[in-house]
Amino acid sequence: MRPACVLVGLMGAGKTTVGTALAGRLGVEFRDTDHDVEAIAGKPVSEIFIDEGEDHFRALERQAVATALESFDGVLALGGGAVLADETRARLAGHTVVFLSVELTDAVKRVGLGAGRPLLAINPRATLRHLMAQRAPLYQEVATHVVITDGREPDEITDEIEALLGR
Repeated sequence: MRPACVLVGLMGAGKTTVGTALAGRLGVEFRDTDHDVEAIAGKPVSEIFIDEGEDHFRALERQAVATALESFDGVLALGGGAVLADETRARLAGHTVVFLSVELTDAVKRVGLGAGRPLLAINPRATLRHLMAQRAPLYQEVATHVVITDGREPDEITDEIEALLGR
């Protein structure tokens, strides 16, 4: 069993919005590994960061991604930082991975300035810029396809992914 498609990208790229729409079109379920982590921990991601720290969150995230890649056959969205782990990038090999690319201006419009996003608690614009520079090469490394989301509506992005998947 393997996901129909794995979506990666920075927060604000549209993984949840597009992933939900794509899953509906494909007639499969949508799953977000951040929600899996919250279910494992019994609390929101923001509280995990505050109470146990980012390292603990990342360990839970690696576990959630590994489980989902082995046992889920729908559209899977990974948390924005999941690709930071070498083992996660290795696990993505052989999967259909779509990198939803977003630039700073659109990302800020979509996520606001940090509400509920622990990594954006201080200086959200500078932090997003740093995260983009750090993670973009990793998203590119794991991607089977790259879809630019800037200035586009979710339906248009979903159409493109559906075509890339040959559906």
